[in-house]
Amino acid sequence: MSPTSETAHGGRRLVIVESPAKAKTIKGYLGPGYVVEASVGHIRDLPSGAAEVPEKYTGEVRRLGVDVEHDFQPIYVVNADKRAQVKKLKDLLAESDELFLATDEDREGEAIAWHLQEVLKPKVPVHRMVFHEITKDAIREAVANPRELNQRMVDAQETRRILDRLYGYEVSPVLWKKVMPKLSAGRVQSVATRLVVERERERIAFRSAEYWDLTGTFSTGRTGDASDPSTLVARLAAVDGKRVAQGRDFGADGRLKSEAVLHLDEANARALAAALAETRFSVRSVESKPYRRSPYAPFRTTTLQQEASRKLGFGAKATMQVAQKLYENGFITYMRTDSTVLSDTAVAAARAQVTQLYGADYLPEKPRVYAGKVKNAQEAHEAIRPSGDRFRTPAETGLTGDQFKLYELIWKRTVASQMKDATGNSVTVKIGGTSADGRDAEFSASGKTITFHGFMKAYVEGADDPNAELDDRERRLPQVTEGDALSAEEITADGHATKPPARYTEATLVKELEEREIGRPSTYASIIGTILDRGYVFKKGTALVPSFLSFAVVNLLEKHFGRLVDYDFTARMEDDLDRIARGEAQSVPWLKRFYFGEGEAAGGAADAGNGDGDHLGGLKELVTDLGAIDAREISSFPVGDGIVLRVGRYGAYVERGEREQEGYQKADVPDDLAPDELTVEYAEELLAKPSGDFELGTDPVSGHQIVAKAGRYGPYVTEILPESTPKTGKNAVKPRTASLFKTMSLDTVTLEEALQLMSLPRVVGADAEGVEITAQNGRYGPYLKKGTDSRSLTSEDQLFSITLEEALAIYAQPKQRGRAAAKPPLKELGTDPVSEKPVVVKDGRFGPYVTDGETNATLRTGDSVETITPERGYELLAEKRAKGPAKKTAKKAPAKKPAAKKTAAKKTTAAKKTAAKKTTTAAKTTATAKKTAAAEPE
Repeated sequence: MSPTSETAHGGRRLVIVESPAKAKTIKGYLGPGYVVEASVGHIRDLPSGAAEVPEKYTGEVRRLGVDVEHDFQPIYVVNADKRAQVKKLKDLLAESDELFLATDEDREGEAIAWHLQEVLKPKVPVHRMVFHEITKDAIREAVANPRELNQRMVDAQETRRILDRLYGYEVSPVLWKKVMPKLSAGRVQSVATRLVVERERERIAFRSAEYWDLTGTFSTGRTGDASDPSTLVARLAAVDGKRVAQGRDFGADGRLKSEAVLHLDEANARALAAALAETRFSVRSVESKPYRRSPYAPFRTTTLQQEASRKLGFGAKATMQVAQKLYENGFITYMRTDSTVLSDTAVAAARAQVTQLYGADYLPEKPRVYAGKVKNAQEAHEAIRPSGDRFRTPAETGLTGDQFKLYELIWKRTVASQMKDATGNSVTVKIGGTSADGRDAEFSASGKTITFHGFMKAYVEGADDPNAELDDRERRLPQVTEGDALSAEEITADGHATKPPARYTEATLVKELEEREIGRPSTYASIIGTILDRGYVFKKGTALVPSFLSFAVVNLLEKHFGRLVDYDFTARMEDDLDRIARGEAQSVPWLKRFYFGEGEAAGGAADAGNGDGDHLGGLKELVTDLGAIDAREISSFPVGDGIVLRVGRYGAYVERGEREQEGYQKADVPDDLAPDELTVEYAEELLAKPSGDFELGTDPVSGHQIVAKAGRYGPYVTEILPESTPKTGKNAVKPRTASLFKTMSLDTVTLEEALQLMSLPRVVGADAEGVEITAQNGRYGPYLKKGTDSRSLTSEDQLFSITLEEALAIYAQPKQRGRAAAKPPLKELGTDPVSEKPVVVKDGRFGPYVTDGETNATLRTGDSVETITPERGYELLAEKRAKGPAKKTAKKAPAKKPAAKKTAAKKTTAAKKTAAKKTTTAAKTTATAKKTAAAEPE
């Protein structure tokens, strides 16, 4: 009997989905016999720390959460924050006659469904309910046609999870010991970081070349119009039959790749331009070809992320967050897909809208079919498209903001994919003449006209290169024929310089990862988010810039774990994991070969070299011998002229000379400095700036030496206490310390100013009730304090000048909430494309931020008020909107402790001593596990 027919005869069905939003939407499509509840993501996972591992497990199992000695058995625990939800699901299941597991139809979703079944242990029939869009028909179809859990998909996901845990938990501690604490390594995040670092290395090694050419404006002598211009602009192509060098002819070293081209310098270019001033030109050839452009395939995950980046300024993470909301609310199909295939229903809906909106002339005779191009596509999903058998136009959805923008992008792309080709003509015109000094010069101009726009009426794809011409760009040339005479209105010499390879953006990095077959579309957003959050990469505009820290990390991985960050090896691992998903390989033997190095890994993944031809062991062998890793060497990079950049525990710095020797220099490097900007000249400037300790003199009262220092959180002054001063215990004495005012600097602060700063907080006096009022300098600036009542001061100078009367006058005023007066914006960026409101940069208590009056987003590392572009501002706001409002955590009332009995004191003391040893051991294990938690995901 089918589930739906049973429902008709009564009974209660529990449907479990992943998110509350999805549960709410689906609940509206099912009848009263169904209860729809959310698991709220994963309900259990590998333990995040040793404290979560059951006591029966010891040794490596407690550290890894995986029993590598017993077929890599994972230790799963219910997440602490999901225990209440699991209890709720168990209670609902106890009252149900059937269970429907309706998580997403991909490996991750299949694994969540399996975990639910394992934890809930249902005694009623279990059905796997799958769908790729949340519409009434799709949900009812899924209920009527459930399937069994796909154990191969579950095994494949579990293998990935174990692999990523072993990789992260084994390699990350190496980074802590040899580079910096709290770093992380990951199977794909480390490779992605390497890509960004390698691109920066290319930029550092790049040498620019200068080259010149000519631009000519030629006239036909006729009166022109829009369809037949009277002039055309052409660029010098050849001189005396030898092609003129362009940027593509130069290598990264600034030299010509071939001597077969003519390299014009400025002098020769200007001389040739002058010699051609009076030359008679004629059309030497006209080559016309038909132009045809077919529509782009419907969106899959990666192409959606790329286009949303180009056109909407969304990061990959923001795109997926907005798409998730659209999916859960029934507007689009599932957004994690490798497929470009549209169902027959979707094709019919798209073709109907083409006819309705653009007319029958734009509809091809037969539906267009798009074959999948992605190797080992994860699941047989459709492409990302509007949901339903009739697409809602953007205006019909009622959506606003980011959701409207992204839906419109998806809708346009889907409809355009079922429209006719764009057609037209492309023309190349060659123009020649002989200069006054007898040289033959040939110019070339190309044009394109579109006679039928076809799919371009609905949609034109963006480009990663801001200077690239889009497909719908027309360049009309005059209607000329071979032999026509032309006159040169103007010939100018133009200088150019080759540019280093462009840094990756989120869109181009996603594209690169996909082309190299590294990672999977569903993980790209989290990978990019991880390398940004870990500080390996930061943004300048839309460009991804590697930090100096990432240079040290990649340097270590390349030299000592080369196989793990080898691009081909990582891609082959993906192939092997896909083979496991298809049932063509077994998980445990593959993991053994990867971890212990027993023979060759399935599919040949272990064959990938580590760059030095050494014996290829497993992961365990690679991380065992750490003595060969010289921490100072892998974190040091020569700059030039004896200057070396080093990456230390507190950031990057440059130094020259040897420590403790005369002439030694050291200076911190700004966190937001791009590595290719660290030149010898800039390093010299940093070293020339005052740094280190400045001895100011002796405090006449205490006799202690007073010094000014450059601290991690800014310049400050402090006193040097005698060696005999107790540093710990109840008699410990801490040195007086105070931050410098914003108006002060290390090289100008005086002893008197330092002593004055260290005298804070200053007692101003007391009010009528005898409550003391003090003037203090805090994190957010100068303020007065009276008991628990604080009042801000307008300037730091008031800390020393304000009188009791002035302080009492301030307290006599009602306390103001917020700021007394709005500060003027630091910069105006323009109108946000989503909210259509003006965007400005303002100064806030946590630093500068962008705002459109509704949404605020703090500037990140690499952003500055001076360099931030409008596009970057819009992107920050889009990401902040996608996250939604911050969730408030309810504070729990402290539990009441029973009064201690005096008679139990002795027993308690003895028990504490006994427990102390256990607690110390557990604390060490837990601390290690907490560090390790930063090592995932991919």
